[in-house]
Amino acid sequence: MFVVMLGFTFFSSSMWTGASIGVGSKLSQFFWAMMAGNLILGVYTSVLAYMASKTGLSVHLLARRAFGKTGSALPSALLAITQIGWFGVGVAMFAFPVLKYFEEKNCHINIWLLVIVAGILMTSSAYWGIKALTIVSIVAVPAIAIGGCFSAIKVFVDDPNAWQTLCSFVPEESKAIPFGMAVSMTIGNFISGGTCTPDFVRFAKNTKIAVSTTAIAFFIGNSLMFIFGAVGAMFFNTNDISNVLVAQGLLVPGIIVLGLNIWTTNDNALYTSGLGIANITGFPKRYIVLVSGLFGTIFAITLYNNFCGYLSLLNNFLPSIGAILAADFFFVRKWWIKDESTPAAGLPAIGAWLLGTMTAIFIHKGFTAINGMAVAFFSYLLLVKVYLFLNKYYLVLKSIDASLKKRGNQ
Repeated sequence: MFVVMLGFTFFSSSMWTGASIGVGSKLSQFFWAMMAGNLILGVYTSVLAYMASKTGLSVHLLARRAFGKTGSALPSALLAITQIGWFGVGVAMFAFPVLKYFEEKNCHINIWLLVIVAGILMTSSAYWGIKALTIVSIVAVPAIAIGGCFSAIKVFVDDPNAWQTLCSFVPEESKAIPFGMAVSMTIGNFISGGTCTPDFVRFAKNTKIAVSTTAIAFFIGNSLMFIFGAVGAMFFNTNDISNVLVAQGLLVPGIIVLGLNIWTTNDNALYTSGLGIANITGFPKRYIVLVSGLFGTIFAITLYNNFCGYLSLLNNFLPSIGAILAADFFFVRKWWIKDESTPAAGLPAIGAWLLGTMTAIFIHKGFTAINGMAVAFFSYLLLVKVYLFLNKYYLVLKSIDASLKKRGNQ
């Protein structure tokens, strides 16, 4: 469980996001934004991990309780599409450094050939499910940790004044990022994957393992990836990881580490997207994985070129889903509903998701993800309570009406 979750969060997009925040922030702002964002992610995913370990259900089956069988198509579709998108981003992030390597060797190769080959390789292992994910992660996690540490340490070894350079770093005005946006980017970087946490930790032997491995992976593991990306970016003033590797003379080992890094998370992305589409269509997950890999490969370069916009989109649309599932699990099922029935065919959950999403889109004070989650959480409880009250009132009126009709007949 530990290597699967670390392999999931050890992802090059986290290095890239860390690099993007690093070149747009002073060192202290980067540190606090990273800590705040990953703490929020850690708490959010740990709650979902607890729910999954107690029920043994994937996020899509948990969604059926709150959204209903039909309504659960909404969160399943959103999560499946975003995970396919992450797969595409990962494929492109591997292909471009490889292209740079061939260009250094004066060998001209089409980027699409590299994208297609990477897409096929990463899809093939996802096809075999959780056992294949574990095998790939066991190899990749130590390699990523060693490679990332080596790259970060090399900065200080090569330049004795590196620490002063980082401490005195001031971002260019055009690249500067406000603190709130930096936290939102940190959350958005893994909010889609984090929402899919139940898909993996439902296999944990107990709740303690599920929650602890998730908390460590998302708070500590993800923070390490941010640091690896930011150190090189702030020193070389670029958020392109391949440029940092070239500048350090680490392109070849870097490609190997990046490849393993991306492979683990991309496999997880296809696995959970397969579960989501299977929940909607009823088709076998294994074959859906192949189709998802195809679409992710086709859109890889487009997603790569619009990465920051993609993060913003995820930050607005996805946090509300997890908040609604938590409200349903911890309060609705314990206070008001003692069975598996869905309140009002899932309409309160859909309404709460809309309110939470609109809040995240239009209210920019504070942290958009937290704003959206808070509104979705409390509005779901309110809407369920209103529905139960109206339903009870309707049943009372129906009973009175039936009594009056009976008296009239008598």
